[in-house]
This record gives sequence, C-alpha cells and structure tokens, in this order.
Amino acid sequence: MSRHFGNYIAVNDVSFQVPTGTIYGLLGPNGSGKSTIIRMLCGVLSPTSGSASVLGYDVEQDPETVKRHIGYMSQSFSLYGDLSVLENIQFYGRIYGLSPERLAQRTQDVLELTSLGDRLDQLAATLSGGWKQRLALACALIHEPKLLFLDEPTAGIDPVARRDLWDLLFRLAAEGVTLLVTTHYMDEAERCSEIGYLHSSRLIVGGRPDELKQRSDVTPAGTRRWELQTDDPTGQLSRLNKHEGVLDATFFGSAIHALVQESITADEIREMTGDHALEVRPIAPSLEDVFVTLTRSLSD
Repeated sequence: MSRHFGNYIAVNDVSFQVPTGTIYGLLGPNGSGKSTIIRMLCGVLSPTSGSASVLGYDVEQDPETVKRHIGYMSQSFSLYGDLSVLENIQFYGRIYGLSPERLAQRTQDVLELTSLGDRLDQLAATLSGGWKQRLALACALIHEPKLLFLDEPTAGIDPVARRDLWDLLFRLAAEGVTLLVTTHYMDEAERCSEIGYLHSSRLIVGGRPDELKQRSDVTPAGTRRWELQTDDPTGQLSRLNKHEGVLDATFFGSAIHALVQESITADEIREMTGDHALEVRPIAPSLEDVFVTLTRSLSD
C-alpha cells in the first residue's frame, strides 16, 4: 500500500504480514512513514493505492469493524488530564460499548495488568510519563482487542519505564495478543519477534532480528567484527580508519566497533592503536550494524 499527501510520498508500496501472537516492530528514522502506516492499518487514513487487511477485515471497506477489534496507543498518550485514572479507563470502555458488567470486569483486568490499582483517583495530568504510559495502555486494552498498535510508546519516558512496558508487552503476546510497535530504539527492535526497516517511505527489509544479522552484506565473507575499549576513543577511531585492513570503525557507546579483514588478529588491532586498546574482543553484528549497512548502501 502507498499513501501520498499531495506530491509528497509518505508511504511507498509497503507490503508485510504480521503473524498472530507476535510482536512486530516497524523501525526507521523520523519521517520514514511508520506512523502513517499505523494510521492506515487502524482505518484512520485510506491508502492512496493498494489495500490492507487487519484481522481479516479490509481497512478501506470496513474501517469501523477494524476499529472495534484493535487497540491503539499513540506516542502522545491520548488521555484526559482532568479525569482520574479510573474515569479515563471507564470513559474508553463506554466508547467501545462495553456493558456495565463487562466494563467492571475489564477494568479490574487492566488495572491488575498495569498495576494502577492504587492510583484510581489520581488525575491523569498529575501522572509521571511512565504512569501515563501505563494508563494509555490500560485504555487501549479495555475492550480486549486481538491486535494492539503502539506508535513509539516509549518516546520521552525513562529507561526503567521503557523496560516495564516491554515486560507488559511480552505478557500480552504470551496471552495471544498480536502487537505492532513502531520504534527507533535498536534495543527495542531486538525484543521483537520480527521487524521491518523503513527508509525514505519504503520498507527496505524485514525478518527476524537473528536472520537480519546474518545477512552477507552486513559482515561480508572474509571479514569479522571486533569491539575495542580504549582510553582515547576519538583518537583511536581516527587511527583505525586509516588502516587498509579496517573496512569500517564507528563509536558504539564508549567503545569502538570495527569491521576488519578476517586475517587481522586482536594483537594487530592493539598495534594499530599504539597499545591504547584496553580490551579487544570479537563480537557478532548488531541490528544497528544491519541498518547502518543498509542505509549506506541506499545512499551510494
């Protein structure tokens, strides 16, 4: 499917399938089309061309049915700040037409899942980012959807809250809920069952994280990857990139990751750094290596 806004192509001929009960991650830089894809799959936007099926329903022909069977959690947390935690949850439950009995049961279920039980009377506006996130998730799940869309749900929250959210997502997946998550965090992409990488409005590649890391263009034949800890990372990065046997060297946190010819040993890498390498160890490629490789190939 594709989506145009005037002459601007937001999504260009994207096609993928999400297996039931999995966590599928859409990864890509800002402006690559992630949010537009989710809006089309939710029945909010119509594709300019192509079609999409969600839970067996055509998103163009039957958008209202699609909306009844899915949950959606946006990056902006669509909550009512002047309502309490409980009032927000019950408001969304009534929107979805839950009976009083069903609403009462589902309210207890989502409160237990999100650990919001001791904050029922707190106004949503006074919650921290992590607790707002939990409330938004509770509201998205109140009608027990089979499929949950999460559009960069961890944007702007602290690392502990991010980890806690992913614990909840794994629990939901284990219970049979299918999840589609957009993110630009590599560590979150690693947690997904499958991922698709978007670049310039196109889906460049998709598959399981372990499959993508094994691509031949990520670590070409005759090469290997090393991680270096050094007391002078900036200076050593410059020195490494001048050596003929070093095909690529980049910062990775406080370390340096280098792609070198397979024949080069750890001792030779230490010599290249003038013995400034505190530790040198072989490493497997990461998803960041995958996407850097793909992005560079598209730019060439």
